[in-house]
Amino acid sequence: MQGRLKSFVVARFARARISYYLPALLFCLAVGTGLYLMDGDRQRQYIAAERLETSKRLADISARLDARINANVNLVQGLVTMMGVRPVETQAEFTTLAASLLSRPSEIKVLAGAPGMVVSMIFPYEMNRRALGLDYRKNDEQRPGVLRARDTRQMVLTGPIHLVQGGTGLIARYPVFRQDDGSFWGIVSAIIDLDKLYRDSGFGLASGLDVAIYKDNPQKEKAVFYGDPAVLERSPVELSLKVGIDRWHLAATPAEGWGDYATELKRFRAYTVLIAIAIIIPLAWAALLAKQRQANMRVLRESEEQLETLSQRLGLALKASEIGVWEYMPATDTLIWDQRMRELYGVDPSKPICEYDDWRSALHPDDLADAEATFARCLEKEAPYNTDFRVIDANGAIRYIRAHGGVFRNSNGVVRMIGANWDITRDVMMQSALRDARDQLEHQSLHDALTGLPNRRFLERLLKTEEGEEEGLGLIHADLDRFKEVNDTFGHRAGDAVLKAAADRIRSLVGPGEFASRIGGDEFVIVTRGASAEERSRSLADALVGAMSEPIDFEGHFCRIGCSAGVAVQTFRHENPLQLLGNADIALYEAKKRGRNRFEFFSDGLRLAAVQAKKTADELIVALEQDEFVPYFQPQFDAVTLDIVGAEALARWNHETRGLLTPDRFLSVAEATNRVADIDAVIFEKALFHLARWQANGFQIPSVSVNISAQRLGDDRLFDSLNRIAFKPGSVSFELLETIYLDDPDVSLVAAVRRLKAAGIDIEIDDFGSGHASIVSLLELAPKRLKIDRKLVAPIRDSLSRRQMVASIIEIGRSQGIEIVAEGVETMEHAAILRDLGCHALQGYAFAKPMPANAMMAFMRDWQERKRVLLAAG
Repeated sequence: MQGRLKSFVVARFARARISYYLPALLFCLAVGTGLYLMDGDRQRQYIAAERLETSKRLADISARLDARINANVNLVQGLVTMMGVRPVETQAEFTTLAASLLSRPSEIKVLAGAPGMVVSMIFPYEMNRRALGLDYRKNDEQRPGVLRARDTRQMVLTGPIHLVQGGTGLIARYPVFRQDDGSFWGIVSAIIDLDKLYRDSGFGLASGLDVAIYKDNPQKEKAVFYGDPAVLERSPVELSLKVGIDRWHLAATPAEGWGDYATELKRFRAYTVLIAIAIIIPLAWAALLAKQRQANMRVLRESEEQLETLSQRLGLALKASEIGVWEYMPATDTLIWDQRMRELYGVDPSKPICEYDDWRSALHPDDLADAEATFARCLEKEAPYNTDFRVIDANGAIRYIRAHGGVFRNSNGVVRMIGANWDITRDVMMQSALRDARDQLEHQSLHDALTGLPNRRFLERLLKTEEGEEEGLGLIHADLDRFKEVNDTFGHRAGDAVLKAAADRIRSLVGPGEFASRIGGDEFVIVTRGASAEERSRSLADALVGAMSEPIDFEGHFCRIGCSAGVAVQTFRHENPLQLLGNADIALYEAKKRGRNRFEFFSDGLRLAAVQAKKTADELIVALEQDEFVPYFQPQFDAVTLDIVGAEALARWNHETRGLLTPDRFLSVAEATNRVADIDAVIFEKALFHLARWQANGFQIPSVSVNISAQRLGDDRLFDSLNRIAFKPGSVSFELLETIYLDDPDVSLVAAVRRLKAAGIDIEIDDFGSGHASIVSLLELAPKRLKIDRKLVAPIRDSLSRRQMVASIIEIGRSQGIEIVAEGVETMEHAAILRDLGCHALQGYAFAKPMPANAMMAFMRDWQERKRVLLAAG
């Protein structure tokens, strides 16, 4: 009995202890379970918050990267549009356009133009010129993207890609199609500097992130092309970004690694243990939880404030840029439009939900099909949406809209398209005005303002297009005769009237398919083509000469002109039309040589003459360099005493193979090549040298005269050389042709003559009487001497009238204190007549022919004896 009682008491006591501790155990178990669950939740919160912050930073970098790429792509699109209107053909034009484009802030490193798929234009040029000649069709790495751009007629963005210039870049390839005929011009490639793009998009230490970028390759491997591949092994946050035809994956972790939350977790677990051990601190634990909750709420409020700030900034940016934002949900066919979108399309702001038809009904009828097709295609292929179209607002006005957008899927796989629209009407109108102005300027640059005929630039452009054509080509190069006389007699208004009348007559002569142009001054070119080009050119040139011989009425005055023409006809298919123009010019020169008011056909003989002239010109330049020009001297004699009073230095060319050449063999070529002044300078310096040499040997020649051309008079080097050379004033005379000064006085020539006189140089008028100089002009010049032309001197023995004319010239000279020198004195009878007429000095074969300097010295040594014989003979 006692044993059973003892067992019962022990059992009750044990149950009492269990029931006593059971609430505590259950409480501890509940608290422990709750705290365990809270511990896990807290751990997940720390990780989630840190990953959320990393995701936000990565999303910000991704957005800036996408925006920078789109900004660069859109910047180049303007250049491509301009090249479609006016394809660029030269490096200089491409440089001008590219330099203007790259003056704006961007990451574009290089622009390359590849007409026909081969790179032939590039900017900047020097540092990238080794890319010239790159044939995209033969480059395995770049060919697919180029062909894709050409075939889809869309910009293709690829990269990173290895560049011919070195390094890697992101390449945007734009197909260029001519807008006039739709033909494919080529490819414009823009290389985006990836390093600069990464910096401008916020990559690097400043972002606080370690970022790696990779693309999936066909083997499903992650090919990292930016950053450390080890980032992919540290549980990174990842975002994907559509870049051209590729999809980039951005992976990021904090730069210092994922946060160390173990300390907080240990503290929390310590509290848990203390709470489990000492129930007396539940309130403290509850307060701690409240504090942590407040901290989390504060962080959440700060995040909400930041989000609100970003939202306000975005709203202000959209308002300032007048960009409308939209979102389309295909599943419900609804549109979410902001206020600006409703303004752009004239939709009632109070309408709660917009539909696809609200957009469709606003489209311009001519753009409706293309706009819908583009929208549907981008939505179906989930491709970038970039397009322009027109809409008609409620007032019937047309607006030009540019739309950009993209397709994305949410976490549930629902497809949506988000984008932006903005009004580009003002830009389109400005571009249209610029195109009109450019067309007008282009027309003006290709046509003569006075006659309305095409100009030389137009002609040369036309002739370039004619190269290689099947049918024959004929060119008539015409020049008006006596046009300068019309200008001088009746003034420039009359000259303009004559040119207009000449242009009208030319227009009346040319037929269908023929072309007439004014290439400058009073020169015109007519182009004819066809199987009978030679016959047609002959009849047209004959008609042209006849038409221009008819008088032109100007305010009651009949202006009579004429016309000389040169004709050149294509003799074989691939003959260069521009060379044909040069041939016609040679034939025109021949027509003028043969008397004007006629036309001449270009021939092989004229070609040979032109070639010979070119050869002579080349040899003349070499002759100047090798000092082949020498002076020959013809002495001048006092008409009474026959003393040597001077010598004229005459230019001779000591040609290596053709012997000694007189000026008539090379002067015309020297004039055509502007080398007369150089020859004058050589003869002048050598004449001074020999004069000093003669005087040092005891031969006292008072002066030496040298010829001077208009080129030499207008050359500043003349006075520089005079300042360097020492000579006695009055010992040097410059001989000016009568026609240089007296026919058409020029202010600069007058000034040059005055400077020469001031420097101690005497002035002589050469070949006086061969032109039509006025006495007034002669008095204004006031020369030291007049040289009577040999054509007047020769007939004085047999012609009384010519003798009287020479006597008049001598009398005029004497009255003005001008010495008279007679040229071409062939006999002593001429010498006696001129002496009796009062001439001062004589020069001619009757005394001596032109001779080299050494022979001149020997002649002077023997002259005294010869002079006595001549004087004795009477």
